[in-house]
Amino acid sequence: MQLPVYNLAGEIIEEVELSDAVFGLEPSVPLMHQAVVRHLANRRQGTHSTQTRGDLDWGGRKPWRQKGTGRARQGSTAAPHWTGGGVAHGPKPRDYNQRMPKKMRRQAIRSALSAKAASGQIRLLQDLHFEQPQTREMAALLERLGVRSALVVLPGVDRGVVLSARNLPRVKTLPAPLVNVLDVLHHEHLVLPVAAARVIEGWLGPKDVVQ
Repeated sequence: MQLPVYNLAGEIIEEVELSDAVFGLEPSVPLMHQAVVRHLANRRQGTHSTQTRGDLDWGGRKPWRQKGTGRARQGSTAAPHWTGGGVAHGPKPRDYNQRMPKKMRRQAIRSALSAKAASGQIRLLQDLHFEQPQTREMAALLERLGVRSALVVLPGVDRGVVLSARNLPRVKTLPAPLVNVLDVLHHEHLVLPVAAARVIEGWLGPKDVVQ
């Protein structure tokens, strides 16, 4: 797959070949959906908890006698229909983690990358580096590229780029080894230097691609 490469002025300077095994597959929507659901589930803490009537320290005594008062019969003030009573069928701490085989996870990422490439939503850069953090420079670069919502993928940790993009709405930076389906699909465009694309190709190369 051939994609144009831009310089920091937003001009196309060349084209590079990207691996069809990573950026040129037929996207699998069910696989991407499963990966996104798993990602969202795994980041839930699951620490929610409520008290049932058995967890309360009160309510063991019958509030009034069974008959003769004219009131409805009651057995405990800890019952769920009482104010301050226990919660019926409320949430308890639980583990929301979902498992997904490694090959399926990687194939889902390939599908997301291929979907972005097929729709023309990948912007390859010759290089991306700022000597000093400059939010204005990053905003201007994205404007020159015709990008508003972007996942900026870096070949490694670059403090200047990260700080330059930190305050921009709808812009997120990630090192290439941490690319995931949710972030790729959540942002409209994928902006990455050629070096970052090579890191992704080395990580998601054709060794276990499911055609």
